[in-house]
Amino acid sequence: MLRLAARPPQRLEQADALDVQVGGTEANVAAACARLGLRTAFISVLPSEHAWGDRTIRELTGHGVDCRGVLRRPDQRMGLYFLEYGIAPRPVRVLYDRRDSAFSRLLPDEVDWTLIHGARVAHLTGVTAALGGNIRDVVRRAIDEAAGAGVPVSFDVNYRSRLWSPKEARDFLRDLLPRLRYLFIGEDDAATVFELDGPPERVLAGLRRLAPAATIALTLGEAGSAVLTGADIVRPSRLYTVSVVDRVGAGDAYAAGFLWATLVGRGPQQAVDAASALAALKCTIWGDVPVVTRAELEELLATDSTEIRR
Repeated sequence: MLRLAARPPQRLEQADALDVQVGGTEANVAAACARLGLRTAFISVLPSEHAWGDRTIRELTGHGVDCRGVLRRPDQRMGLYFLEYGIAPRPVRVLYDRRDSAFSRLLPDEVDWTLIHGARVAHLTGVTAALGGNIRDVVRRAIDEAAGAGVPVSFDVNYRSRLWSPKEARDFLRDLLPRLRYLFIGEDDAATVFELDGPPERVLAGLRRLAPAATIALTLGEAGSAVLTGADIVRPSRLYTVSVVDRVGAGDAYAAGFLWATLVGRGPQQAVDAASALAALKCTIWGDVPVVTRAELEELLATDSTEIRR
């Protein structure tokens, strides 16, 4: 999608100019992982003969993402979302304008599923699934194709109340969760969608009943995260003091850091630490994508603990 943001502290109704970025949950993860050195490919639909569609391909390719799986179609539009950054106590506001976007019309048989067949992991999110019945069919088919090829599936619940209701999300996700290898979910989404709240241990136990085969990452905002791997709960070794520039995309950065560390052979503690570090770095960068290199992430992970708030 195109991300159009009012520069803080302006409200959208006050803005006379909007900052333009390219963003979107799966695209953010693909770009972040590519920047860290993984080979990534992206499946989507964009309008053809269209300046913003061309820019999207150019930017994702520039990050290192393989965009051969992006269909281009004439006379269609890109989804938009508008951001208003609140100054406390005013929250961040998001306004979606994605009805009848090119991607929202995608059907399962139109996708080149060989991209998933050759992958080491397939990553999906609830934002995509919320876009309509045909897109939920695409998500189901993606999981079927991954399962048939022995490819693990990663899923970020990423609930958006403006796109679907908690019941709609819960009813759809219940069938998917047992098939996941990695599950990312924020504590607020666990409470809203699955009615699981309380201490992280209790929430993770409830999620384990829903996703028995998954490594489950429960993100806790400034309190870090708690990740259930087998019978163990792993927490970040370090919590970073962050001067926040832009929180949007931090959850995607967390997922990207975790998947990157896992795919390069690092253990659960190192994966949680990489996820936390990349999410912290993302908060210092304007835009959806963590414009971070592997060397920069490794440098932060090696930072002396005296510089870090525990």
